[in-house]
Amino acid sequence: MQIPIAPEMATKKGKAVTSHERVDNGTEEWLTPPAIIRALGEFDLDPCAPVVRPWPTAAQHFTIYDNGLIQPWHGRVWLNPPYGNQAIRWMRRLVAHGDGIALLFARTETQMFFESVWDAADALLFMRGRIVFHRVSGAPAEFNAGAPTCLIAYGARNVDALAASGIEGKLVKLK
Repeated sequence: MQIPIAPEMATKKGKAVTSHERVDNGTEEWLTPPAIIRALGEFDLDPCAPVVRPWPTAAQHFTIYDNGLIQPWHGRVWLNPPYGNQAIRWMRRLVAHGDGIALLFARTETQMFFESVWDAADALLFMRGRIVFHRVSGAPAEFNAGAPTCLIAYGARNVDALAASGIEGKLVKLK
């Protein structure tokens, strides 16, 4: 499946956006492109969904107002966690839940990656190219994600979903 991606370097106001720069748009709410969600099938819960979203990511959504970290999780979970130092808390929760798919930057050398991915996940799909996240309005950003992205599967049915998704990239089974 062809997911809209951006070239390795994109510009914003004439400046390149690379993996070493943080793009500040005044929000932490960046939406996963809807084609990725559709390719992965239906999810029961998105525990860290944006307050405003132009498309659903799951049957049930918890927003910042619900604090999805303290809510009970159920079924198949979609997780595009807030990036930064809070991401590990969300990833630990998904590891404990054991049924879902997370989208993260492929920063494979980090402590978080070792703890919640290399030592816990069932498979990864390293996506080809850099995706373009969307704003809460639904419009794609003017720049790419700034780093390579991967999808991380917990549980056999989520490994199967990655394999069947048609998303361009390389699937690596860990278990």
